Amino acid sequence: MTVTWEELGWERLAPGVGRCRLPGWDCTVGLVVGAGAALVVDAGSSLAEGARSRTRAQSLAGDRVTHLALTHPHFDHVFGAAAFAGAEVYGAVGVDAVLGSRHGREELRADAVRHGLAEDLAAEAAETLTAPRHHVSGEWTLDLGSGRQVLLANVGPGHTAYDLAVLVPGDPEVVFCGDLVEESGEPQAGPDAVPARWPEALDRLLSLGGGGAVYVPGHGAAVDAAFVRAQRDALAARFGVSR
Repeated sequence: MTVTWEELGWERLAPGVGRCRLPGWDCTVGLVVGAGAALVVDAGSSLAEGARSRTRAQSLAGDRVTHLALTHPHFDHVFGAAAFAGAEVYGAVGVDAVLGSRHGREELRADAVRHGLAEDLAAEAAETLTAPRHHVSGEWTLDLGSGRQVLLANVGPGHTAYDLAVLVPGDPEVVFCGDLVEESGEPQAGPDAVPARWPEALDRLLSLGGGGAVYVPGHGAAVDAAFVRAQRDALAARFGVSR
């Protein structure tokens, strides 16, 4: 029996493309299904959450998850990564400074606990976390088979120093934005944000997707280009950045 996206808790955004909103921090996990290959975007906030996301993704893809893209190095987006053993993992160039260092992983663990993740789950995820094997400095095209291609684009810095966006061509085009765009609340600028460059990063997102794309925030409902432009202008005003 064929299982639908909705039955597994996913929102279908375009043919072969969808996302789910995880409980707790309302973090988005994306999925792009190809022919014998599948890309997941972000991994959730714990190994258990990553494992659940992978299992549900494989049910829809009909095969194993072959690729994982991490949009930025915050615990709620990367702590499930170790559950994707065997997948090719991608991140923005330089992200090893966080995910590949003991100090960076300890900061992520402490941040997760501050935000309410159980200490044992945070410690487990931090200890098993490994840095991406593939580092995107500009743009990187993935071929998922049968004409399904996905573009990974290093559009940051902005929300962090290492922001990666995922463009899925189609009708409509879909752009996974990570936390460069947030719908369920005001964009969060922590100590690792680069506010002076954030509006420019959103300009890059808009140039990737164009006016008709579906933009998928790291948290919240999918939005359109007008929402991204408005958030870009609000961030520019908030941080005193001119065009």
